[in-house]
Amino acid sequence: MSQITTHVLDTAAGKPAEGIPITLQRSTGNNQWEKIAAGITNSDGRIATLLPVTQKLNPGVYRLLFETKIYFDGQKIRAFYPYVSVVFEIFDMEHYHVPLLLSPFGYSTYRGS
Repeated sequence: MSQITTHVLDTAAGKPAEGIPITLQRSTGNNQWEKIAAGITNSDGRIATLLPVTQKLNPGVYRLLFETKIYFDGQKIRAFYPYVSVVFEIFDMEHYHVPLLLSPFGYSTYRGS
């Protein structure tokens, strides 16, 4: 399993959100970001291999950028948030799961397991 995992659930539709491009980025300071990895959610709303299993990230500040407009446009739904940016800090080599609960006019996230 990748050190960083995520999944997206469309809470309005009651199903996983398929087809959302997600980019993992690392903060390089001064509000600058470096791309680490990217993928698109599958039919289960997940990206199976965001990072190679053997790749471990150093402690630091990271961001998952969810391109939600692409998903909602595909559903023919007008939505308020064209993207969702989730910034988080990792402290060690543990597994970090960062899910996104999404609807056209709101979202929430948490550290999962």
